[in-house]
Amino acid sequence: MKVNIISSSRYKIERKKVREIAERILREKGLEDWTVNIIFVGKTKMRRIAFQYKNEKVALPVLSFPLTEKIEDENILGEIYICYPQVVLLAAEKERTVMKMLEKIIEHGLNNLTSPDVLS
Repeated sequence: MKVNIISSSRYKIERKKVREIAERILREKGLEDWTVNIIFVGKTKMRRIAFQYKNEKVALPVLSFPLTEKIEDENILGEIYICYPQVVLLAAEKERTVMKMLEKIIEHGLNNLTSPDVLS
């Protein structure tokens, strides 16, 4: 299992904790042989992605893109785009820590990547 984390240095991402969260969820789902990319972006980039793929003009907190293919002997499950500023706002709204909110967002993203219609 491999979790790649891609982020700008301007976001204070606790990479080790993010990786642990994603790995735990993948283990619970029995997907130890898969790789997932978690990409942290800002509002402008997320708005662009949301408009391009969902025709929505808002910065969504998370978007998942399943790949489920083998590339150079690696099983790629997909990519999860997380809008870090939106996670911070959601955490404040729901009176949770940013890390707790990130855990929920990562779980949501992985659930989308591992739904039965994606893995079949």
